[in-house]
Amino acid sequence: MTDATLERMQILSFILDEDCFGAEISAIQEVIEYRRVTSVPRTPDFMLGVINLRGQVIPVVDLRSYFGLNLREITVDSCIIIIEVMLEGEPCAVGLLADQVKEVVEFGVDEIKPAPKLGNKINARFIYGVAQHEEDLVILLWLSRIFSSDELQDVIEAGATEPDQGEAQMTEEGAD
Repeated sequence: MTDATLERMQILSFILDEDCFGAEISAIQEVIEYRRVTSVPRTPDFMLGVINLRGQVIPVVDLRSYFGLNLREITVDSCIIIIEVMLEGEPCAVGLLADQVKEVVEFGVDEIKPAPKLGNKINARFIYGVAQHEEDLVILLWLSRIFSSDELQDVIEAGATEPDQGEAQMTEEGAD
């Protein structure tokens, strides 16, 4: 790795509640079209449920709800960003609902400014910084901090184990 690569960051920009957010591309596995999410009982409102992606059960989180932003209806632009986070030392895939994915942008480290201390809708510890891209101010999220909270860890674990119980219950109900 050269010094030039350390001075630049590639960011996937996306929209949540009309604001532009970004996450470092290295944490992102893929972006998929929105698909039906199976709800998981007894999980917080921000946990939409789980999806099956090529045989892997993936919990899906609505960051708008988690951050206390306005909720929106699913549209043709809605998508799920699949990221990888560490859960008890193991990599775990998690889906993030986004209103729209914009593009991959590159910022120089010197272009990233600290988040303002006042007026944030989101807990400042989740924000890496902000950067200007064309007309948009991109709020750069620190995904490792968002998904390191105990509450989210519990939800991810519940999402990974709950569907088997639900499928067994549906099978029993279907046998009646």
